[in-house]
This record gives sequence, C-alpha cells and structure tokens, in this order.
Amino acid sequence: MEHTSQFRAYATAFHQVLDAIEVTDADGAPLAADAWLARTHDTLRPIPRGHNKVMFIGNGGSAGIAGHMAIDFAKNGGVRAITFNDASSLTCLGNDLGYDQVFAQQVKMQGLKGDVLVAISSSGKSANILNGVAAAKAMGCTIITLSGFGADNPLRQAGAINFYVPARIYGFVETGHQAILHAILDTAMGWTPARATEQPTNQVA
Repeated sequence: MEHTSQFRAYATAFHQVLDAIEVTDADGAPLAADAWLARTHDTLRPIPRGHNKVMFIGNGGSAGIAGHMAIDFAKNGGVRAITFNDASSLTCLGNDLGYDQVFAQQVKMQGLKGDVLVAISSSGKSANILNGVAAAKAMGCTIITLSGFGADNPLRQAGAINFYVPARIYGFVETGHQAILHAILDTAMGWTPARATEQPTNQVA
C-alpha cells in the first residue's frame, strides 16, 4: 500500500521526536541511551525475585498506557505490576479526598518500600500524578517519570530516571511514552536487532 505524503511527513516528524527524547537522572544530568536502558533494567530485574512491584499511574490517554503496560509487564515480562485506574477506587477517593489525591492515597494503601512507581503525564503538571510521586518517594519507592510538552515541567525533575518527549502534540508524546516503555520491557526480555520484528519471550529476571 502506498502511503500519502502527509502520512510520511507525520511519520518523519514523529521519528525525529523519538530521536530527540531526553533522559535525565535525579540531579538533572543527561543519561545516554545505553546508560538509561541499563539503569531501568537494573531497577526492574530484582522485582520478580522479591515481594515488590511496579505501579503505573496516568490520566486519560496516559491511564490507557498505564493499564496496557501493567498487563504487558506482568504477563509477558513476569514483573509484578499494577495500575490504579479502577472506576470505583477513583470515584470513591476523588469524592472523599479530592481528585488530586486519587493516586497518592492508593500508593499509600498498596505501595511498599522498594516498589517502582512509573508516573506518566503528557504535561508533567497533573497534581494527582505529582502527589502520587510524592507519596511513593516518602515510602522509599524508586520513581520513573515520563512527560512531555514544556521542558521545565515539574514531573521531569521528580524521578531517579526521567524521560522527556520534546513535543506539544498528544499523539507524539503519548505514543513516545508507550514506545519507551515497550523498548524497556522488550529489551529486558531479550529483544535483539538480529530478530527485530519477533516478539521476545524471555521473562525479566
């Protein structure tokens, strides 16, 4: 099938955004691709052997990414993973405590020291995401953030590893976040360029 020139232009622009993704550590220092990939793998590998888990949080489209990646990490990677997007929980806690506390309260109820919190927000400014991060930090969790839009967004400074997609279009930022998380999981499961289009089957360990 022949692609339209408009689609090719869109795909090219998205590829350029992926190439421009910035990753920083807790001090704001840049991490090269090999360094951040190794660091995220090192963060994930102990989880299947212990009692800890990965917690994913996000709103809207980012909630969809959180749910998708939680089941992929658990089913495909063997990494204990959950998300906090159950309607009853969100409406209960939003009604009782305010929507800005819906993730923080669930982290407090379900989180453990040593867990990993993956916080996903296109703007990097959502109060409930930032409060969830603060709650996880307070109990000794490792924080991984994924943000976009403004380069100075507060979520970008909040994690041990921070992924920033330099774009202001939701499609690019959200798809970029999902691509990053898939890349982390797939490479941890043994993906190699030699078998680039085949699903890796190893579990993360």
